[in-house]
Amino acid sequence: MDIAEFRRLGYLQEINRRVLHPAGLALEILHEADGTERFGGVWDYRDDPEGIIYEGDLADLAPKAALVEAEIDKHREARAALLGAVIQPINPAGT
Repeated sequence: MDIAEFRRLGYLQEINRRVLHPAGLALEILHEADGTERFGGVWDYRDDPEGIIYEGDLADLAPKAALVEAEIDKHREARAALLGAVIQPINPAGT
């Protein structure tokens, strides 16, 4: 998957919204003059008490959030059976 597709399908949004923004961080994608996209830096607002938040009509985020959630759902049953959870545990049961 190229970076433009990663952004277009909502993965950048959801990684930022679910993981990085609550920690005061944000991954950025830069748009080059030739139309390509590349990862930029990581914004660091860890000193802000609220972290980073999206502003404006959050309903605009819903379609991409739903696409990412649907992709996660495709893997949910198999991951839960294999790992005991969708998110891979750091200390699996019995270790």
